[in-house]
Amino acid sequence: MTSLTTSARAVLFACASLGMCLLCAWLLFGRGASPLQTDLLAMLPSTERNALAERAVERLARASGDRMILLVANADDAAAKDAARELGEALGKRPAFTSVIAELPPFDLDQLVTPFLAHRFHLLTPADRALLAAPGFDAAAALARRLNEPFGANTGPALGDDPFGWLQHWLDRQPWNGGSLVPEDDLLTAHRDDGSYVLVIANLAGSSYDDTVQRRSLGVLETAERDIVAKYPGTRVLRTGAVFYAAAARAGAERDTHVVGIASTLGIAALLLFAFRSVRPLLVAFVSTALGVIGATTITILVFGQLHLLTLVFGAALLGEAVDYSIQYLCARANAGDAWIAERGVRQVRPALLLALATSLLGYALLALVPFPALRQMAVFAIAGMTVACASVFWLLPALLRQPARAPLAAPLVRLALGWQRVASGRRALLAIAVLAVAAVPGWLRLGHDDDIHLLISPPPSLDEQAAVIRGIAGFGGGSQFWLVEGADAEQVLQREEALTDRLDRAHVGWTGMTAMLPSRKRQAENLQLSCNLAFADTIGSHPSGSELPTEGVGADRIGERTCRSRIRAALSEAGFKPDTAEAYADAYPGSPFTLADWQATPAYTPFRYLWMDRASLVLPQGNDDVATLRDLAKGLPGISLIDKPAGITALFGRYRGYASLWLGGALLLVGAAFAWRYGPRAAWRVLLPPAAGIVFSVAALGYLGEPLTLFHVMALMLVLGVGANYAVFLREGEPHSADRPGAAYAGVLLSAVTALLSFGLLALSTMPALNHFGLTLLLGIGFTALLAPVSAPGRNHA
Repeated sequence: MTSLTTSARAVLFACASLGMCLLCAWLLFGRGASPLQTDLLAMLPSTERNALAERAVERLARASGDRMILLVANADDAAAKDAARELGEALGKRPAFTSVIAELPPFDLDQLVTPFLAHRFHLLTPADRALLAAPGFDAAAALARRLNEPFGANTGPALGDDPFGWLQHWLDRQPWNGGSLVPEDDLLTAHRDDGSYVLVIANLAGSSYDDTVQRRSLGVLETAERDIVAKYPGTRVLRTGAVFYAAAARAGAERDTHVVGIASTLGIAALLLFAFRSVRPLLVAFVSTALGVIGATTITILVFGQLHLLTLVFGAALLGEAVDYSIQYLCARANAGDAWIAERGVRQVRPALLLALATSLLGYALLALVPFPALRQMAVFAIAGMTVACASVFWLLPALLRQPARAPLAAPLVRLALGWQRVASGRRALLAIAVLAVAAVPGWLRLGHDDDIHLLISPPPSLDEQAAVIRGIAGFGGGSQFWLVEGADAEQVLQREEALTDRLDRAHVGWTGMTAMLPSRKRQAENLQLSCNLAFADTIGSHPSGSELPTEGVGADRIGERTCRSRIRAALSEAGFKPDTAEAYADAYPGSPFTLADWQATPAYTPFRYLWMDRASLVLPQGNDDVATLRDLAKGLPGISLIDKPAGITALFGRYRGYASLWLGGALLLVGAAFAWRYGPRAAWRVLLPPAAGIVFSVAALGYLGEPLTLFHVMALMLVLGVGANYAVFLREGEPHSADRPGAAYAGVLLSAVTALLSFGLLALSTMPALNHFGLTLLLGIGFTALLAPVSAPGRNHA
């Protein structure tokens, strides 16, 4: 009957596992889009005080959109232009891109002028405002300078449409003129000392974070780049865009996954073959572990809808811990010899496995409390994987391992374990731990800390360098710091932004913002009055202070228009303008205000729409990234706050690093309570000592290595506690069942420890700093704990 029950359980578990595998395959490959999350921003937690600020951060990060921004560079101007044309043609022919802009369509520069003519009297630069507001403005001199400009110097408004050059100055200050790119041979070209740079923009046929889109578009670009470099030697293609960062992150994760997954798999396989001298235990162990990883993947995607890069690499490392449960069952089978009964083996290992599972889950549950999407996902992945792997030992493995083992554990492994167990047991071991604890103090004192955001996200330096060059040449704004301006309506937002940007101009801090393109209604009304009250006062012989123009009230505008037109007409006629030209310019006064609707309808402003939100705007600093200075510039201004996402993440890292130390202390108390319940208060401290000492010595080693403590080191110590407690429990529970084979129980612990080191320890080789810190800490912690585990063995084994 027992045999039937065991078989029935195995069948049920196998059916559930098959369904889980099919579901996992469908979630990964059957829905078109890959669930792998390569959006680096999605890995970060919310740090800002309100949802609007978080939306602004995301809006800024998405500003480049789903497109590639490329600069084709060559020392030879003609070669750079020909290479850019051919690159554009090559990319444009492929379905990976919806559109490619290299050669400009037929374009009339008047398209950048005509939309503003109706608003010319409302648009003034700060310099022109200051000039007009200053006493003694000489309108005649200003007109004379304008008339005497060299022919062709003005490629903007015609002289008759802009006799004072105010509109020209306004257009020169627009953000599309912020870079050094100019139309040349139907291409946007910039010239530097090292050659010519030509802009090519390719819009992707899909999301930058879609794995398929990344592979297809980057493959097309690499082929096209290879062809033009071969045809035009010396050509370089500089690139930026979200797709490159996402693809680099994905490639790094895949590389880490292969290194960790393949290396740990081969290492664990070789170790299990050596220990059990049979292929069957190896296959059984990997079946159990594979089911754990598949279950973890399935549940994680069901819960979160996606799989983060960190989780992907962490999942490869999880092999080393998930295999522990099956290893303990296999060791029990090997030690039992011909007396092996599968069901009895389950009853033998069940207390140790359940207690070990509970301590591990406790560590991962604490990891889930950290408000980082990626870390929470790693915690859910681990909890699901550990649970499924442990359940497979109880439900599936008894049916697969009914026959006794062909041979006991490898004798060299048992002899090694017994030898070290004798050294690391009893009072001598306790004394050695005390001495090591004293030696650890200088390491603790040397310990610093580092909470930089780049611990989580560290894009390739080459991408950042290329982005900086493109930003300098093309004038595209960059950086992650900005001021968020909020208000009750659009007018209040613009007025508040002007209060900020006036300060920035006085402090000579560059910026990109809405009010450089769209002044508030109040500012435009002031501009209109300035253009009339002062610009022509000297021409007609009246002083601004005695102007007949009312300056306040609705009636002031009505009364002033007639007078302003006459002043304009007189000023232009006296300067020598033809009567019809003077009449046309005067009749255009006052025109109409430039509105938000006008701004949104102007094609030239399309790339800058990310700066405007509903009742909010973004102002980006240019050329200054000192946070203290930027914050001081906005001090005292209502509705304005400096948003610095990296600084917010860094502060959060530091805050939770402090919290994590408290959580770690609480976890130690909880695990100690569980051990006291299982083993009694007098024995519990011995079982808790190895993982606790492992934590102490690991932190000291980090100090001696000069590794600053980070949140990820501390979170890894949570796992050291969970995994280390497992080893103490395995040895404590296994000793009574292997009394006839001294060292066999500890040999199983060492086997589990080495498999963990072959997986988690390999994370120390990861290119992601966060996983690197995880791996190094676990490498140290697991190593120390495994070596100290004999202290937890029952007292009768102590020397």
